[in-house]
Amino acid sequence: MHAVIMNGSPRVRKHSNTDRILARFLQGMTEDGSTFEQYEISDRKQWERARTAFQHNDRILIALPLYVENIPGLLMEFLETLIPRGGDATLSFILQGGFAEGAQLRCGEAYLEMLAGRLGCRYGGTLVKGDNFGIRLTEGKEQERITAPYREMGRVYSREGSFFSEECRKFTGPETFPFFTRLLISVVFRMIARKRFARAARAWGATRPLDDRPYGGRGV
Repeated sequence: MHAVIMNGSPRVRKHSNTDRILARFLQGMTEDGSTFEQYEISDRKQWERARTAFQHNDRILIALPLYVENIPGLLMEFLETLIPRGGDATLSFILQGGFAEGAQLRCGEAYLEMLAGRLGCRYGGTLVKGDNFGIRLTEGKEQERITAPYREMGRVYSREGSFFSEECRKFTGPETFPFFTRLLISVVFRMIARKRFARAARAWGATRPLDDRPYGGRGV
């Protein structure tokens, strides 16, 4: 199988979590015997070649981060330049984000299913996975631990050409955390994470508290 792979992250490659995920995913694809061509949406110079590849290949995959329950604006701008396909093209997605629960990404997944139809393609499913926020901040074995599972998903995609299998569904992880886990996370956030965020904000020159509401009560 040959596939067109598009990294839909607006970040350049060295700062892109999505790029690190794709590196492992594509490793699995090639190990299974598939070939690919990859395009970076963050590089506008590649857009023309990416549009041509979209029109002339029947297996297309777009990997992207979840941005506030939707897709990045730069990727949307690129997609608006595409001419909808005809024929047997199948469009699949890898949707990743910082939220650990699968439920946090389902709104984005539903949009992507609709998007495939709007682009004249059959929908090949979406591989959904959260808890990826810090990938680019890690190195070596820790980064390998986080991204390694995508290698097997690359093999699955190479074999099946889609993400509809039970194996892909389980890959998402917990749809929602149990109540006591959510409670523990809330306590940890209030006791530890907020302090770290506050220290980072002060280091960046912030002079007001993180929960400050400068426009509160002004009718704005």
